[in-house]
Amino acid sequence: MITRTVGLRSDTVTKPTETMRAAMATADFDDDVLGYDPTALCLETEMARITGKEAALFVPSSTMGNLISVLVH
Repeated sequence: MITRTVGLRSDTVTKPTETMRAAMATADFDDDVLGYDPTALCLETEMARITGKEAALFVPSSTMGNLISVLVH
């Protein structure tokens, strides 16, 4: 029998690779709160396209997404 373990403790136990650091250092960014961040805009636009919706909203947690859904329903 094979035992597989998935560690979900925290992001603090992992370290970014040099490639990840380079990507972060050269990434385009702006204020996402005001809707100016190009990476977030790209993600939201692509998700809206994939799901066939007019727009999409990225939120950092499923709890936040669920709360938003309840509040706007």
